[in-house]
Amino acid sequence: MSSLKLALVQLAVGAQKAANLARARSKVLEAAKAGANIVVLPECFNSPYGTQYFGQYAEEIDSAKPSPSIQALSDMARDSKVYLVGGSIPELEKSTGDLFNTCTVWSPEGEMVAKHRKLHLFDIDFPGKIVFKESEVLKPGNTLTDFSTPWGKFGVAICYDMRFPEVAMIAARRGCVGMIYPGAFNQTTGPLHWELLLRARAVDNQIFTAACSPALDKEATYHAWGHSTIVDPYARVVGTTADAEDIVYGTLDLDLVDEVRKSVPVYSQRRFDIYADLGFGGGYNQQGGGQEFSYGGNDGGGNKSSGGGWMNSSTGGGGDEDNKTRGGYKNQTLRP
Repeated sequence: MSSLKLALVQLAVGAQKAANLARARSKVLEAAKAGANIVVLPECFNSPYGTQYFGQYAEEIDSAKPSPSIQALSDMARDSKVYLVGGSIPELEKSTGDLFNTCTVWSPEGEMVAKHRKLHLFDIDFPGKIVFKESEVLKPGNTLTDFSTPWGKFGVAICYDMRFPEVAMIAARRGCVGMIYPGAFNQTTGPLHWELLLRARAVDNQIFTAACSPALDKEATYHAWGHSTIVDPYARVVGTTADAEDIVYGTLDLDLVDEVRKSVPVYSQRRFDIYADLGFGGGYNQQGGGQEFSYGGNDGGGNKSSGGGWMNSSTGGGGDEDNKTRGGYKNQTLRP
């Protein structure tokens, strides 16, 4: 299967969690009826976005003992028979009391196949415009995440993670054909950088990128930019919208990934003799902080500046040295 239909649900999110879950379900089912294979919800789809709300709306994430939002996501995926990137919800880790901004991914059978905690917390200060400090309330995650589908692997990250090119770079080097970002840029950062960053991550890595935002609510304390967008490996926008509630659709022709990489063959032209291969550590093992990660596989130069472990990868797999591809990496943990 060389193409799939992606849907981004730009959801109108309010203060009532039950209403948000019901509205999300309606939109996911609508997208599935329109032929979507993968459906994406926005960041904080079950709650208003704001540090003052995270604790109030937080839930534990345990598929064995599902909370309301987790049960709702599982049911949405199963009933619509799609892969569902469940935006994000405020997550409570009960054992520590820590809060995280967390995305879960669900199979068409309603099984959780990936979980990503936002790596880079949104701490910004635009004088006279906006100050926002997620770190006042949230803890950052420590793992990179992808999930497998019949069409290929997709990396997942959340909003501010988009600004850090290493996340998409590592995903692409390890076989992902796209990056999906539930996000909620605002009326200051959105016009400046939302589309620019999506196109940059796409052209740098020759992959598809997509970001799904909540709709703008002018009565809310945080004004989301909206403009949920899909970009192809040529960095062309193939689907977008304005700031109202909407569903953005795009057909991802995965043959474009190979086409772009043959036309502009940066994968075979990289100079790992003079800079680090961030996607591969060359059999480098390191211990510390009570955790261990290993890169294994073909020799990539033993470059110790490669700093990313790959934990939540849903599949493993071998690399191909002749074609300069790297295998999948399963259950490898990134040290904090």
